[in-house]
Amino acid sequence: MENIKKQAECAIKEFLSVADLKKGDLIVIGCSSSEIVGGNIGKNSSIEAAQAVFEGIYPVLKKKGVYLAAQCCEHLNRALIIEQETAEKFGYEIVSVVPQIKAGGSFATTAYNNFKEPVAVEYVKAKAGIDIGGTLIGMHLKNVAVPVKLSINKIGDAILLCAKTRPKYIGGERAKYN
Repeated sequence: MENIKKQAECAIKEFLSVADLKKGDLIVIGCSSSEIVGGNIGKNSSIEAAQAVFEGIYPVLKKKGVYLAAQCCEHLNRALIIEQETAEKFGYEIVSVVPQIKAGGSFATTAYNNFKEPVAVEYVKAKAGIDIGGTLIGMHLKNVAVPVKLSINKIGDAILLCAKTRPKYIGGERAKYN
């Protein structure tokens, strides 16, 4: 599990260096602990693997001042666990559910158990995201998602996909963009 923690920490640090996240931004992370330990998504949950990923990622995000949204599995309709402060800052409506390992997933359960004041929300529009193991985080990203390739492409046995977002280009051929 120590190796998983180190991979997660390495991935988040590299991602933050290229994703242009600032203090107060929101990142969504979906994490299949089943895929990390070599199983099939939703079939081999590992609270230990989820905790290792959380321990590698969360302190780095806290230090940078970036808010974490931990995506639940499909059994909770991919709801997200965030801090109450985050829900208030972004104006997200709080819903009533407590994630469990088999209904919400190990990573969301770990976030819920480690956040100061955890709450669930149905959706967010995050500035960036990390998908560990094919959890399909795209529904929780702002438009327009831009893939980010890292030097590390797996955590444990789970494929690692990252995306940042950018504003939409509008205005046609005469417009100028930054």
